[in-house]
Amino acid sequence: MRLPGGSADATPQLNLGERLLEQFLTTGCTLDPRDVPVIAERYTRELGIGSSVVYLTDIQQYRLVPIGGGPSLPIDGTVAGWAFRTGTLRVIEDHDAGLLAWFPLTDGAVRLGVLCLRTERLDHEGLRRCRMLAALLAMVITSKRDTSDSYALGTRADTMSLPAEMLRAFLPPRTVRTRQVVSTAVLEPAYDLGGDAFDHSLADGMLHAAVLDAMGHDLASGLTAAVALAAGRNARRNGAELPALADVIDDCLQNWLPDRFATGILLRLDVADGALQWINCGHPPPLLIRDQHVVTEALTQTPESPLGLGALGEAPRAVQTFRLRPGDRLLLYTDGVTEARGTAGELFGLERFADFVIRATAAGEEAPEALRRLIHAILAHQENKLSDDATIMMIEWQPAAPGDPVGPTGTGVR
Repeated sequence: MRLPGGSADATPQLNLGERLLEQFLTTGCTLDPRDVPVIAERYTRELGIGSSVVYLTDIQQYRLVPIGGGPSLPIDGTVAGWAFRTGTLRVIEDHDAGLLAWFPLTDGAVRLGVLCLRTERLDHEGLRRCRMLAALLAMVITSKRDTSDSYALGTRADTMSLPAEMLRAFLPPRTVRTRQVVSTAVLEPAYDLGGDAFDHSLADGMLHAAVLDAMGHDLASGLTAAVALAAGRNARRNGAELPALADVIDDCLQNWLPDRFATGILLRLDVADGALQWINCGHPPPLLIRDQHVVTEALTQTPESPLGLGALGEAPRAVQTFRLRPGDRLLLYTDGVTEARGTAGELFGLERFADFVIRATAAGEEAPEALRRLIHAILAHQENKLSDDATIMMIEWQPAAPGDPVGPTGTGVR
């Protein structure tokens, strides 16, 4: 693999590269999503770097799909998938092109896909430009994802049901993070969701999160979860503490969907000191994994009534408290996870669920990758035919140690 240094004619090329990136930035707001790979290809070719292809992950994170058409690539077992899974650059020898480089496409903490570059040579300036291009592509793709159907159509492998379409319109990004905490979630069945939903947000040093499971598996179930999400966000953004936030959700469901309810966990985590507060509204208790062991019953409590069934005038819901330690992984989940049954009737179960996360932690897997593999294992356990929605959220608290550098870490070459 050749990664030579810069050349004497770097200045003209640098000026061209800056002009092309500037053009990409200024036209990005009006860019047709179908033209994104065309712009990327023009950029790399005009700089003499090589040819490029932009891949996005499908909605279930099984495959990488090229924008504009062409064969997709499996995430598991490929070099492209390795770059996606680890968030690191991969460069390999290619018999036809000389080098094949895979740059991860991430917008903040969200893994979108990869940028593939075929080139005869790649110096350090070329690497820098391609990383800049990958970052810019991720921003453009994210900005266009909610205003164009191009990406949705290109990354779906099946027809989506109406409840699933509605719920996904309300969901936040799959992953949010700072240097101290990461919260990431997955939910299935991707194309036929009923009433499961999640929410997480970072503001003023606090992580706000929720996992919901609305009764039933129909359009009304999705509507119940959507109303609960909206009510919770509205209360949170108006400064409500957890008991008042739960009351707002109760009132909304009682007034507008009186025959419906949802179980759920509502929580807040102080990112600075690990102080955790939560309310359990008729939901399975959170699971705490510390030092590769389950801390048994650490977060078990007598659950409150489900959301939508809290009677007006009763005492406020009880807020539970706990102090996390650095490296703790907190798991919120719906009963469709542990109650998933295999062909012989065996449950996936809490023990298998916890063991999977413990093994992933021991292997050094990042939280988003651990959940990607875990939800696939649950799907495989039921032969991809879930009888109930399955949602998992993982929160990992890892405060910076004294002397840690400030700012993002670099992306290495592997």
